[in-house]
Amino acid sequence: MRTEEFDYELPKGAIAQAAIDPRDAARLLVASSLRDRTFRDLPELLNPGDLVVVNRTRVRAARLTGQKPATGGAVELLLLRRLDMERWEALIRPARRVRAGVTLEFDDIRGVVLNEPADGVVTVRLTAATGDVEDLLPVSGEIPLPPYFHGELDDPERYQTVFAKTVGSAAAPTAGLHFTPTVVAGLASRGVEIAEVDLEVGLDTFRPMSVDNIEEHHIHRERYEIPQAAAAAVAATRRRRGRVVAVGTTVIRTLETAACGDGLVRAGGGESELFIRPGYQLGVVDAAVTNFHAPRTTLIALVAAMLGSRWRDAYAIALERGYRFLSFGDAMLIDQPVNR
Repeated sequence: MRTEEFDYELPKGAIAQAAIDPRDAARLLVASSLRDRTFRDLPELLNPGDLVVVNRTRVRAARLTGQKPATGGAVELLLLRRLDMERWEALIRPARRVRAGVTLEFDDIRGVVLNEPADGVVTVRLTAATGDVEDLLPVSGEIPLPPYFHGELDDPERYQTVFAKTVGSAAAPTAGLHFTPTVVAGLASRGVEIAEVDLEVGLDTFRPMSVDNIEEHHIHRERYEIPQAAAAAVAATRRRRGRVVAVGTTVIRTLETAACGDGLVRAGGGESELFIRPGYQLGVVDAAVTNFHAPRTTLIALVAAMLGSRWRDAYAIALERGYRFLSFGDAMLIDQPVNR
């Protein structure tokens, strides 16, 4: 399957450069009918007995700006995931002339690059002057806003969802950014339950597919965890014949990675490198809430796996009607996916 099949023209003016306030004032396109709604209408668009599954990951202050002491050159790390107590996988900039053994300094954090960069990604050993590196990141690091976002946030918490608890992601699970306590209360009143899972959002959120055939694209591994309570909630939803509604592509990948038949999921954790694209048969997810994604990305391929060729109609109409795209943009409810 050609990567160009997941391309479309995204005008710069369609990329949201401000966070809408309140969060639930974002627009919501209903895929089955192409009706325009607002996100605060979500509870009435779902059915009593449905289960909404959200990603409770919290974005780490993972952007470190420092220097290479040997040359005085500036360097930036975007921490993608922690491998053990000292080793981290990170995107390094500039990657040119970085070699194994290069030392780095970031305030009270010191680093040593352990391997040659591959697509800008390195393994780096980080140590703190005192305590644990993770504890220093909120002071030494910054929340890594998306590279296509050129606006400003009055409060960094605006790039965290209301469900954010477990620190570990390099980017927000953006479909969850639209939820407010009012929407959560509305779901409860409607008889819709909420379950939480974890998936640490990583590198593929930032990069398009650069190969000609998507089968050649290697998706980045991301750590996930499904609590026993979430697995039990999915099982209870099946018994009452409700739908599992995934909030965001991260939740879709998490649930489908842990699928164990009959629409159920296994509790537990691991690493997911599941690449959902047309031809993939959904085993757990019945419906989804998702933002509008960048061209030629694995996220578009996932949406195409759910909607088939209808994804193009939905995106074209969203652009025509002035919907806002990408992380701080509007959302779509895929309520009747082709593939389920």
